[in-house]
Amino acid sequence: MPEKKAIVSIQNVVASASLKQRLDLDSIVRIIPGVEYRPEQFPGLVYKIKKPKAALLMFSTGKMVCTGATSERLAKRAVMKVVDDLKRNGIVIVEKPDIQIQNIVASGDLIGTIDLEKTTYALKKTIYEPEQFPGLIYRMDSPRTVMLLFTSGKFVCTGAKSESQVYEAVKVLQKNLEEKKLISYE
Repeated sequence: MPEKKAIVSIQNVVASASLKQRLDLDSIVRIIPGVEYRPEQFPGLVYKIKKPKAALLMFSTGKMVCTGATSERLAKRAVMKVVDDLKRNGIVIVEKPDIQIQNIVASGDLIGTIDLEKTTYALKKTIYEPEQFPGLIYRMDSPRTVMLLFTSGKFVCTGAKSESQVYEAVKVLQKNLEEKKLISYE
C-alpha cells in the first residue's frame, strides 16, 4: 500500500523573548493604547496585535512570551513588531531581543484509521484509557514530541521546537504505524 500524505496544520507557536533589560510596565500601559495590565491579578502586561495575530505577555524583567502565532516566522515577527512599537513610542530598547521557540502545537490527519488498542501494545511510551478519554497519548523520543492519536487518524502534535520537527514527527509516526500494520487506508 503506498504511503498516504498526512495533512498537517500548525495551530499555535509559543516563543519566549528576552530584551535583557527591565521594563516599566506602568509607563508602557500609559503610552500604548489597548494593552492590558492588572498587576493585582497577573504580573504581566498583555499586548495583543492583529497582524500577525498574536498575544504577547510582557514582564518587568524584560522577558516576553508570544502565543497565538501560526508559524515560527510569524511568532518572531510579532515580537519584533512589539519591540518596534515600544521604540516608536519612546521606550528605549538597547538590544535586539533573543527569541526562542518553546513549543509548537499542530493538528492533522493521517488519512487512515488507527487501531488504538493494538497501538498501545505495539509502541512504547503510550497511554490509552478509552473509558476516560478517546485518544491515545504517545510520547515520541525522536523527535521529542507528544502525539495525541484518535481512531479516525486525526492527531495533535505538541512539544516540537521547530516546524520541521513537527513534520519529522508526523513522518516517523506514520512510518511506525504502517510498518506495524496499525493504520489502514480505505
